[in-house]
Amino acid sequence: MASTESTATVKDGNDLDGVEAGLDALETVQTSRTPLRETLIRKVLPPVTAIALVLVVWQLLVWAEAAPAYKLPSPSDVWGEVRESWLQGTLFDYIWTSVSRGLLGFLMALAIGTPLGLLVARVRFVRAAIGPILSGLQSLPSVAWVAPAVLWLGLNNSMMYAVILLGAVPSIANGLVSGVDQVPPLFLRAGRTLGATGLKGTWHIVMPAALPGYL
Repeated sequence: MASTESTATVKDGNDLDGVEAGLDALETVQTSRTPLRETLIRKVLPPVTAIALVLVVWQLLVWAEAAPAYKLPSPSDVWGEVRESWLQGTLFDYIWTSVSRGLLGFLMALAIGTPLGLLVARVRFVRAAIGPILSGLQSLPSVAWVAPAVLWLGLNNSMMYAVILLGAVPSIANGLVSGVDQVPPLFLRAGRTLGATGLKGTWHIVMPAALPGYL
């Protein structure tokens, strides 16, 4: 009996040691680092190669005179113009002009697309009337609106804002429609029970619940 008990004790001790060794192995932090050369090859080389390829194709098109110089300047001409703008202190003004137009256009699209999306999501007649149109407009790339906008409005700020709105409003509206469709009906019933109906229900229940799809 003593021999049997000692054997069982040894086995239990070995099992415990094995469990502790396994836990120690799991807690061990891998300190091996990826070699710098491998990191450069995997992370840095692909984008650098892509940029170099674009520049080469660009320069070849310039040499082939695929377009007039005022439409397709060479990379060196563009770099020279950027450098000159930097030295004159006007580069950030140019950048801010483009960024401000994009921000203002997005805010305008948000102000138009949000109520439009709510209207489409909550009113069946409106969804049947313009829902397919919004889906069709969303499938069009924004660049497709550039040529018609230039023809209708000319080269000005109105044209730029029109392109932004035509590209962004359908996406914002459809995103909100998708988010509203995913709101659990239980939330709506609970809101109505607590008196959150109409605009109050939309603000406190529908919009927060639809936020994941909206974003």
